Amino acid sequence: MILNTIQTRRSVFPKNYNEVPVARETIEQLLEAANAAPSHKRTEPWRFTVFYGEGRVKLADFLSDFYKESTEAALFSEFKYKKMQENALKSSAVIAIVQHTSGLVPEIEETCAVACAVENMWLAAHALGVGAYWSTGGPTFHQATRDFLSLAANEKCLGFFYIGNHDLPEQTAIRGDIAEKTVWVLG
Repeated sequence: MILNTIQTRRSVFPKNYNEVPVARETIEQLLEAANAAPSHKRTEPWRFTVFYGEGRVKLADFLSDFYKESTEAALFSEFKYKKMQENALKSSAVIAIVQHTSGLVPEIEETCAVACAVENMWLAAHALGVGAYWSTGGPTFHQATRDFLSLAANEKCLGFFYIGNHDLPEQTAIRGDIAEKTVWVLG
């Protein structure tokens, strides 16, 4: 069963979310799945800020304002500005993904652990019939986001995880041949 979940998990974008809200209890299940990820020396470097209910408005305003303030007038797109707002508002929740670096292991190991936590959330969401999408664009890596999320000096944002119910059919992900990406060393 887990192999099918892995092979059919895919990004479901906010434009495909329906009006049925994802229950807080379901979001808590996703966070518990994230918390089960492996981490070297049990540093558990994942931290999450959940924008839910009216909290999504605060995020939508931040994302769209950031875009407006950081984009040259000649490059500004009203469509993209509205999309920054709408993606947060169409979602039942948006989770800011934060890496809390401990200093006990190389930073890359903690980045990998956070990615494992996100994949656990994504697989759990898919298994529960909930759509999800991990966005790393826009303001993700900017100081303004660090300030908005009140991050400590040893923390950084690794993206936003959008969550919503959807009515899309299950599909197998399209991937290239694993044989082209594998080297076997025998003897």
